[in-house]
Amino acid sequence: MVAKKNSTTKDTRSEIISTYMEHVLLEGNPKSVFSFCKHHKLEEAEFYQHFGSIESLKKTIWVDFYLHVENLLLKNEEFSTYTSREKLLTFQFTFFEMLTANRSYVLFVLNEDKHALKNLQQLSKLRSKMKDFGAELVAQDNEGKQMKITKKPVAIVSEAVWVQFLFLLKFWLDDESAGFEKTDVAIEKSVNTVFDVFDNTPLENIIDLGKFLWKEKIMS
Repeated sequence: MVAKKNSTTKDTRSEIISTYMEHVLLEGNPKSVFSFCKHHKLEEAEFYQHFGSIESLKKTIWVDFYLHVENLLLKNEEFSTYTSREKLLTFQFTFFEMLTANRSYVLFVLNEDKHALKNLQQLSKLRSKMKDFGAELVAQDNEGKQMKITKKPVAIVSEAVWVQFLFLLKFWLDDESAGFEKTDVAIEKSVNTVFDVFDNTPLENIIDLGKFLWKEKIMS
């Protein structure tokens, strides 16, 4: 009976998320939990079993994007054998495939408010997940290094992974190329640049990335 209850609870949570994502595209953001639940004949108590507010729900959706991608990667037996650079590349490619599958929703919620920083508040929990992922990559690279000077700084690299994601997110939002192929190029170049910076061989890749971004700027 407990397993059945847990399954039902999970289904209700997923139903609320999918209903909300569809709601904002058709009706706009609901004014309150009450109006959202009444519109879709949901019990408020059910909503509050999973989310403390509409803002909490919005943050959870981004975390669920991350967890879905993480689960996909963990199912790939080869992923554990990848270098940290390969892992970040694979993660970013997969994550942006996930965003592309939900592009209409993402475009709406990231352009909902005229103040860009307010729109980014919903990414706060995702930021923690991304930084933890970055820290794991650093730990992998630092493993076996005896001298402290040769180890990559965990805090700085994990923050760099997050900043890189924000850059790619903005690039993807503005990308109008077929299949978002320009975003794929940006992912590869920016990931290589992040790692090359911390491997002390940044110049060639930074110039390469700079040329690419400049070309996109003047052609847009």
